[in-house]
Amino acid sequence: MEFTDRILKCNDCGAEFVFTAGEQLFFHDKQFKNDPKHCKLCKAKRGSGGARVRPETRTACSECGAETTVPFKPTQGRPVLCRSCFQKQPKPQPASPARQAEISQPVPEAATELN
Repeated sequence: MEFTDRILKCNDCGAEFVFTAGEQLFFHDKQFKNDPKHCKLCKAKRGSGGARVRPETRTACSECGAETTVPFKPTQGRPVLCRSCFQKQPKPQPASPARQAEISQPVPEAATELN
């Protein structure tokens, strides 16, 4: 199969980059179905584990009403706590050995059937 260099556009920065014939041959040999989506520079940034930008949402704490930012989009019906209210919450206790054994046992067939 004959491959020629192709110009692609990076999904992150929008820059054009060359998808060489050698790279295409490698993709073909590995049976990759999709062309690369990122230039080498953006791929290196992703691979190095650089600081990811997390979307921050401003909201009010469900406990004290103070304005706070959270690194997720709150869903309706679920409480959102500020840092201090979250830290005041009691820590969950680990399951006792008897409860742990109960949790790990398989459910009997009769108990899973619907009547």
